[in-house]
Amino acid sequence: MQVRHAFTGRRNGDLAIAGETGLLAGRRAALVDRPWTWLRQVHGNSVITVTEPGEAAGFEGDAIVTATAGAAIAVQTADCAPVLFLANGAVGVVHAGWRGLAAGVIEAAAAALVDLGHPPYQAVLGPCIRARCYEFGSDELDQLADRYGSAVRSTTAWGSPALDLAAGVGAACTGLGVQLLDQSVCTACSSNHWSHRARADSGRQALVAWIEP
Repeated sequence: MQVRHAFTGRRNGDLAIAGETGLLAGRRAALVDRPWTWLRQVHGNSVITVTEPGEAAGFEGDAIVTATAGAAIAVQTADCAPVLFLANGAVGVVHAGWRGLAAGVIEAAAAALVDLGHPPYQAVLGPCIRARCYEFGSDELDQLADRYGSAVRSTTAWGSPALDLAAGVGAACTGLGVQLLDQSVCTACSSNHWSHRARADSGRQALVAWIEP
């Protein structure tokens, strides 16, 4: 079985979940014409395990894993980190904002893949806000530094305390023994992506992954 995935951007159209409209369905089908499982994301650590295509669409959670061929699993982001987990015979997608990161959503998704019998061997971090654009409160930064180390502390381009979200994802993956590949794209800087924090964009890009039957 071959795992495929896509990190989308503005060129693919807004993939924010706002009902099953024909336009939204068409945009999804243009990426992968299979039943999609998407989530009502809550910035937590709940993981949905999908066992048939389209299962659990619209459920509450922030990560999805599957070993089922033909099931398209997706998360949406504007500044949060979209993380792809690759495993032999399975795949996972994660929506990791700072709250989800602090709650352990990365580790929870990896554990769900292990429970399926397919431990992840690699992760890919897609477009997300980067430290130079991510001014952050000191109390929350201390909380994340306690969990993931001082590498999450940074400064913005204008000199304010910042969260290095990518470093936090990297620290979580290192703790799991999983190699991380980082696309190094900042949503706040990129004109090809939506950013809620930098521009108050309402649109969302997606990470979608599936296993070819």
